[in-house]
Amino acid sequence: MSHRAVVVGAGLAGMLSAAVLSTAGVDEVVVLDRDELPDGPEHRRGLPQGRHAHLLMAGGLAAMEELLPGLGLRERLVAAGAHEVSLSSGMLARTSEGWLRRWRREGPVMLTCTRALLDWTVRAAVLEHCPVEIRRTPVIGLAGDAERVRGVRIAAPGGDTDLDADLVVDASGRGTRVVGWLDGLGLSGVRERTVDSGLVNASRVYRIPAGAERFPLTVVQADPYASRPARSAMVMPVEGGRWLVSCGGSRGGEPPADPEGFLRYTLDLPDPIVGRLISGAQPLTDVHLSRSTSNVRRYLEKSPRWPEGFVVLGDALATFNPAYGQGMTVAAFGARVLGRELERAGGPCAPGLARRVLRGAARSVDAAWSMAVSQDVRYPGVRGGRPGVADRVVTAYTRRMTKAATGSYAAASALWDVTSMRTPPTRMFHPGAVLAALAGPPLPPPTEPPLTPGEREVLRGLDRTGV
Repeated sequence: MSHRAVVVGAGLAGMLSAAVLSTAGVDEVVVLDRDELPDGPEHRRGLPQGRHAHLLMAGGLAAMEELLPGLGLRERLVAAGAHEVSLSSGMLARTSEGWLRRWRREGPVMLTCTRALLDWTVRAAVLEHCPVEIRRTPVIGLAGDAERVRGVRIAAPGGDTDLDADLVVDASGRGTRVVGWLDGLGLSGVRERTVDSGLVNASRVYRIPAGAERFPLTVVQADPYASRPARSAMVMPVEGGRWLVSCGGSRGGEPPADPEGFLRYTLDLPDPIVGRLISGAQPLTDVHLSRSTSNVRRYLEKSPRWPEGFVVLGDALATFNPAYGQGMTVAAFGARVLGRELERAGGPCAPGLARRVLRGAARSVDAAWSMAVSQDVRYPGVRGGRPGVADRVVTAYTRRMTKAATGSYAAASALWDVTSMRTPPTRMFHPGAVLAALAGPPLPPPTEPPLTPGEREVLRGLDRTGV
């Protein structure tokens, strides 16, 4: 008996899910997307955050390589111009507690490139090696009933029609209509929560100046403890000899879209290093703004009834403030859960499969949600939440750990492991990490960016600001 699976959405979550399905006893895998997908690494409308900085954390890359074994995903990305950045030595990071020291010892490595390159590379690898078909068509609903989803309803030139499937995966991202689709099956009352700090992202691409090709990724992080709007900026190397510069500001501290205001915004941060860098670089694009940044959690796994044959993954299950770099990794974790549950069940029609996948994916979502929301609720004007007693306890400990990390390798290592999503947040409470947090930094924290002499010379040569 042949089986068909339909995946809604051709982004990362969708293509990774399609790859999993194609190797798990599903004869036909069809991916549906409303966008005309580009033939190369180009921006597309269906990715509202696509022009802004994206970090592929070590945990996310490991999950993707597990899902696409033997395809050389890391090698493909690096060959296309992605950069490997060590969190221990290849990054300048100013936190709310000061500059993090750089260490010669190895730490987790993340990949930096445009979102367009990452999506295109993953899609090309899947299509080359997996029997997956992509069709451009909008999905307008689910076919079936409250007991079982039997396919999707699609808009067609001759009128709406149903595409039958044994398993449907909603990986349609931030724009998902899953709650309305479930209502159409008679499954209402889905609990949702939105925490919106009002974050606005503003990004611009620059040509990396000659001599600055090896300058480290540089980030001035927002301070959630200062009782003022979040304001941050990052200079990130991407393919093509370019810097992708992204600024982020919460309600009341939004970055502007005009070039002069953009530069001024970076110079007004607690450290002006980002502005000093880009003041001597050639801009290649206008400033692009995006406001689709809310944290949204759909507690689908808690629904008292759930139809067989329907799975929700990626941003359709939960979206996060993109400032924390979690969404792509959580999408990969969800697809990995799908693969493992399919292997245990022996096929896409096994009873209870959809519910088990949903609950497993939700566990990865919960860790990322807690990390993102615990900071966003602290910004002025946030909508949808206030810090509770537990939030305050976690915040106090996290601040202490971050302060220790400015001069303690043990504390910094715990932070890297958690932020790179190689380990769950409980890593922060391992005995060695707790001891490091309590002891504080044994080395004095840097009072200025921890630059090498060569990097300091590069910065001086680029600086046109006089700051």
